[in-house]
Amino acid sequence: MKTTSVMIQNLCVPCFNRCRYCLLSWDGKIEGINWEKSIVIAKRFIDEINTHLPHLKTSFSFGYSMEHPHFEAALNTLHQLKSPMTDFLQCNGMKMRNDNQCDELMLMFKKEGIKELNFTFYGLAEYHDSFAGRKGDFDLLFRMMKAAKKYNLPFTASIPLTKENIKQINALVEILEKEGSKKTRLFIPHEEGRGKSLKDVRLTKDDLSLLSSEAIKLFNHSVYKTESEWLSETDPIKQQNRLIIISLRADNIKNYENKNAISIIKEIEALDEEYYASFPDFTTLAKKYGDYQGNKLYRIRDLYHHYRLCYCQEYQLKIYDVTDERKSGSRRY
Repeated sequence: MKTTSVMIQNLCVPCFNRCRYCLLSWDGKIEGINWEKSIVIAKRFIDEINTHLPHLKTSFSFGYSMEHPHFEAALNTLHQLKSPMTDFLQCNGMKMRNDNQCDELMLMFKKEGIKELNFTFYGLAEYHDSFAGRKGDFDLLFRMMKAAKKYNLPFTASIPLTKENIKQINALVEILEKEGSKKTRLFIPHEEGRGKSLKDVRLTKDDLSLLSSEAIKLFNHSVYKTESEWLSETDPIKQQNRLIIISLRADNIKNYENKNAISIIKEIEALDEEYYASFPDFTTLAKKYGDYQGNKLYRIRDLYHHYRLCYCQEYQLKIYDVTDERKSGSRRY
């Protein structure tokens, strides 16, 4: 397994939503560290990596949402650190704004050189607000899109598909296209974080027949296949590379302050190897837990994760979870 990149993150900014499938399982509790301290550490780590491991790509990000209290200064810092967040900004979970405030926000984004915005919709207004855990969130996203269009800021939209919202998708896609979405992507939500709560409403291939001819074009059939389709392939897992995530948290920062980035990367790589060595390979897991007639749709990474969850539950496996993106860990691909 080859490490190709390192992301340093600080989960120091609250999210104003409480979405049902949050990757980071946001529960209202900040787990990151002081912003200024995180920038000092991130700069040191990136300098060390560039000096000793120059083949690795580096980045810095923050969460749980992009609603930084000093947004303009934060974006300026991200530019200095060459963070990809300045190219693509996810705009969900931000505080409520009226039309004028949305205009001010987009004008600032334009000034700071943000290249593209993304908005995630869970369905039409009532369902979206319920799923996001906040009344008025759907209308807020539309106010921000209208303001983005006003200042010629390109934006895209993402829509997770489930059995619950599939009948709303055609109308939603049509609305987003009229609003000027540069591209709208339909995807199947993962089972990571709170995503496991959606396993009973996972979409099937048959459900796709409810999509219009225009909407179905936005769904990537090569990425999302049925379980039976994946299991018919000889070797569907092609993971050869990994991203290392260094999460700056209140419970590890004293340790990290006394170490260099290279040693921390090696520690996380060892955790990654230990985690995956604790499970049988994909083929063995599939024979044990797979449904070879299964019609539910998965991305292969998510199906592999689903089988590992089944294994953990059956054998009560207690191991550091490197896929928990709130903590330092890894992402194989």
